[in-house]
Amino acid sequence: MKLKRGFTIFVFLVVVLLISLSIFVVPAGSVGVVTRFGAVSHVAQPGLGMKIPLVDSVHLMSVRTQKDEVSASAMSENLQVVTSTVAINYHLDGLYAVQVYQNIGTNYADIIIAPALQNTFKSVTAKFTAEELITNRESVRLEAEKELTDRLAPYHIIVENFNIVNFDFSPEFQAAIEAKQVAQQAVETSKQKLAQAEIDAQTLVTQAQGQADAQKAFNDSGALTPEYLQYLFLTQWNGVLPTVMTNSTSVFDVSGYVPDTSNQQ
Repeated sequence: MKLKRGFTIFVFLVVVLLISLSIFVVPAGSVGVVTRFGAVSHVAQPGLGMKIPLVDSVHLMSVRTQKDEVSASAMSENLQVVTSTVAINYHLDGLYAVQVYQNIGTNYADIIIAPALQNTFKSVTAKFTAEELITNRESVRLEAEKELTDRLAPYHIIVENFNIVNFDFSPEFQAAIEAKQVAQQAVETSKQKLAQAEIDAQTLVTQAQGQADAQKAFNDSGALTPEYLQYLFLTQWNGVLPTVMTNSTSVFDVSGYVPDTSNQQ
């Protein structure tokens, strides 16, 4: 009786173990490539799945966006050594997970993506001078992104974004770039000062010409005659004689002037 009970418990445990080995779960954002004795059987979508214990194996492959970052070194068009850190955002096309698994394996990032990044960086960098790599950085990035997309498309790897994290050059070249920038800034400053000096000089010429033209207009019209100046003074005089007189004659002749007293009380 005890032997029978022990056998029953053993059978129950074996069944539970087999059931547990038959169940697998594919998480969201992944697909499962199911192999039977090493050969690809089918692709399992996210969720709960069944397999034959000890016969089938499940290999998970992510189809989510992934990031890879590598350090790369290359030569510019003018033979300057350029080192950089480049990064890529990508994802595997889930429809071709079986082909990628069969042809490359689950470690496709190390086998395909890393070398493609290196080769793309070298190829694109060689098309630009070192200065252009700095000044046309966005153009360099876009061209590298396009070339990398074309390189990875046959492997069913979709490039979402390519970034150049940094550009580093030799210390000598960095010093030469800084010296050139300082010189260019000095030239721009000199140009600005020269332009301002020309403006100031032209302003003085214009003012002097204006004064000369005004003086000539007055002289030609006779507007500055002694009679006109005396008239201007009298129209603004308050009736009080000045306290300063010359020895021979007064500053102006008021002998013929009779104040108007008709309005005085």
